[in-house]
Amino acid sequence: MKTQVAIIGAGPSGLLLGQLLHKAGIDNIILERQTPDYVLGRIRAGVLEQGMVNMMREAGVAERMDREGLVHEGIELVYNGRRDRIDLKALTGGDTVVVYGQTEVTRDLMEARAASGAMTIYEAANVQPHELKGEKPYITFEKNGETVRLDCDYIAGCDGFHGVSRQSIPAEVLRHYERVYPFGWLGLLSDTPPVNHELIYAQHERGFVLCSQRSASRSRYYLQVPLTDKVEDWSDERFWDELKTRLPQDVADKLVTGPSLEKSIAPLRSYVVEPMQYGKLFLVGDAAHIVPPTGAKGLNLAASDVCYLYRILVKVYKEGRTDLLAKYSELALRRIWKAERFSWFMTTLLHDFPDADAFDQRMQRTDYDYYTSSPAGLKTIAENYVGLPFDEVG
Repeated sequence: MKTQVAIIGAGPSGLLLGQLLHKAGIDNIILERQTPDYVLGRIRAGVLEQGMVNMMREAGVAERMDREGLVHEGIELVYNGRRDRIDLKALTGGDTVVVYGQTEVTRDLMEARAASGAMTIYEAANVQPHELKGEKPYITFEKNGETVRLDCDYIAGCDGFHGVSRQSIPAEVLRHYERVYPFGWLGLLSDTPPVNHELIYAQHERGFVLCSQRSASRSRYYLQVPLTDKVEDWSDERFWDELKTRLPQDVADKLVTGPSLEKSIAPLRSYVVEPMQYGKLFLVGDAAHIVPPTGAKGLNLAASDVCYLYRILVKVYKEGRTDLLAKYSELALRRIWKAERFSWFMTTLLHDFPDADAFDQRMQRTDYDYYTSSPAGLKTIAENYVGLPFDEVG
């Protein structure tokens, strides 16, 4: 088999890159080790930055998002019971976010790819990239008991934190930066109306809370919990009771509860690997970085990697600008570190840290007071939340 760009991973970043390249006339094949149903079964983020929304439209897959997605012009922060609304639209000159689940993004991209006739190979086992520093890289994988070779010009590693792409780069080449947080998020999905029309990020002495949503009738709530907790420890009744305890009374009084559709606990970490490129291999999304979900940046950051790699590859194939390939890592990392900083900031600002002393607690409270009472502070939160602009590729 032969293609121009081989993409490892059929999650939203791999599918989005494949769709954009296909529309630009650049041949690509996606390899995915899981089944389509497994990929669609992942419960993930639901807040799309302005830049992600624009890319979905550029890829020609925004029809359902534009029809069903919920445009949010602000978010609410709560600290010690005090509620502050961040007017995203007013503070950024018109930018907003769209609440539209990652599962729906993935579904739209999968349907668009199937309609285009572009090839996705699911249940591709033992995927291995080869000759990454050579002129003719290729990938081998197993399908139906046979070993297949896929020749290509470039490889995009969109296969997540545990995927083979980053592991294919020699260890001595990579630098790892990591912060592991001493707590996790317990998430509950329910077919209940959201408690608020905009997202609520709430600090509480018992732990952080996020009131999120997937639609006008489906809600997603999160509680900060110790890393030692297990999902089995949390009945639906216990979850709802704890959520009400941590929310301001006027919000808790409006909460509609119901049976959970899904519950899970996710540990929080900040992680970046540098560089994001090795020869003809380019790391995209979670293969290169993880952010705590407090800043709503995970999917959006993967999309920004896609944007840079897509624009570079278009210039390579249309204009012969192979010199731009070496700029991918630098461009992507500049935006990644800013998003990592914002996610770290929001996590530090709103969570209860077990080892925080009295000084740390006063600094957290003062930070919150400054950012929510200063026009510059409010603008900083707003412009980071809706997403910083992309740098020019060149």
